[in-house]
Amino acid sequence: MADVSGAGRAVAAEGQIAFAFAHQPRFDEMGFVAARSNAAARAWLFSGDAVHSWSDGRLVLWGGAGRGKTHLLRAWAARRGALVVGCEAGLPDAAGLMEREPVALALDSVPTREIDELALLRTVNMARERHVPLLMAARLPPGRWTVSLPDLQSRLRATMAVELRPAEDALLLRLMLRLLAERQLVVSRSVTEWLLHRLPREARAVQEVVARIDAATLVSGAPLDRSGAARVLAEMSGCGE
Repeated sequence: MADVSGAGRAVAAEGQIAFAFAHQPRFDEMGFVAARSNAAARAWLFSGDAVHSWSDGRLVLWGGAGRGKTHLLRAWAARRGALVVGCEAGLPDAAGLMEREPVALALDSVPTREIDELALLRTVNMARERHVPLLMAARLPPGRWTVSLPDLQSRLRATMAVELRPAEDALLLRLMLRLLAERQLVVSRSVTEWLLHRLPREARAVQEVVARIDAATLVSGAPLDRSGAARVLAEMSGCGE
């Protein structure tokens, strides 16, 4: 279970204005919720010197949204002193990466289609030639990425991949309790269990409901009860329609 972060909140007394500090997610190893669904990934990242067992020094973490790929990637990067590059806006330039002389490299949110194939190939080759461990996070395993360059196809086929599987109930409960603690929210166990039975079995649904609980209780100034939890769920369902 994670320690409570520095995030804070203040609830308004009658006639006063409520305010809250911005919640900052934690991406360290201690803040990650361990479970069977992510055990294989944790083993390949943190067991001994597992990086030396990666094929060609590369590993791809893959799985659906909200399963902890970014969290694990950043925790690994912190342990290895790796350079972290988010690829939401495109893949990095390999020449620019080489100038920074990283001891390890972590590419987050690597696209799996409409890829800048030449940029990815150059980055993979640079890491391979310089013996720089390369960790990537993506929605799909590398064998299912849409690429056409034969050399890149070959490199991806030789890349190890480990799936972050869907979260089990125990993980979702621990995740909800951790997120509530980080936001300094007090919700009874009966209400959290009631919510979990009705939420989609996805970590991102838990993250969303906690954010909505934070907003709702900040406005009301009262702890969340069953009727308040029902309103939060109704709002979430309405947004999805």
